[in-house]
Amino acid sequence: MGVLLAGLAVALTLFLQRGTHLELEGSIQKVRLLSVEEAASIAVLDFRFVNGSDYLFVVREVAVSMEDAQGNVLEGAVISEVDAQRLFQYYPVLGQKYNPTLVVRTRIAPRQSLDRMVAARFEVPEKRLQGRRRLKIRIQDVDGAVSEIVEGGR
Repeated sequence: MGVLLAGLAVALTLFLQRGTHLELEGSIQKVRLLSVEEAASIAVLDFRFVNGSDYLFVVREVAVSMEDAQGNVLEGAVISEVDAQRLFQYYPVLGQKYNPTLVVRTRIAPRQSLDRMVAARFEVPEKRLQGRRRLKIRIQDVDGAVSEIVEGGR
């Protein structure tokens, strides 16, 4: 009987705290690549995410990294919203800019779902970027919580 009551107490505690973990969950919907120089490329990532917690998530920092075929991790230089608009204007091969860029100070309400975009420049040829294992978006909240959205969920 004691084990049953302890199990019930643990289940109730977990149920009551289900929305207290501040984390964004989502997936990368589309990746577009562009070679801008012989040894530099741009990756444009369209992604969807949800703030599954009961608390406001305010973006402090957005970072994008790539894991190449050999397992090396390379950090990309995130492109601002203004520069992303110019990028789509100057390079029509990228297609349409579907979503706004996820920028610092974006406020994501509890239980809110959003579609956003982030573009990053990598100092590698496009072919190396095409042969990657995965891309990862790292989003940090102003209070320190970190969420990662990984390409292919890998």
